[in-house]
Amino acid sequence: MAKSLIENMKLTSVDDLFSTEESRQEAKLQKVFILPISEIQDFPNHPYKVRDDSAMMNLAESIRENGVRTPVKVRPLPDGGYEMISGHRRKRACLLAEMDTIPAIVEELSDDAAIIEMVESVRL
Repeated sequence: MAKSLIENMKLTSVDDLFSTEESRQEAKLQKVFILPISEIQDFPNHPYKVRDDSAMMNLAESIRENGVRTPVKVRPLPDGGYEMISGHRRKRACLLAEMDTIPAIVEELSDDAAIIEMVESVRL
């Protein structure tokens, strides 16, 4: 009986003892990184088409003038670099605007979670 009581006890971690609630909450927030576009691969078999039409040229011009207002979402690849989850059009527009970097949120996602995230981002 004493053994199960000990197993169910939750001890406070050293990090929690020496950090503030504010810093713990901040650590949970998504962070935006500026990544080289050359390190971002397109999602394999991405079902949505990225076209170099007039809307793309308008987006590229807007990004050239104002920058990227909404970060793309990527996931890290095991061998380095990143895989695009959402933001394929913004990435293409940045390339047309001759930019080398793009703001991105990096998130660890399984294949299934990445596909769901990609499809859900189109609905927004």
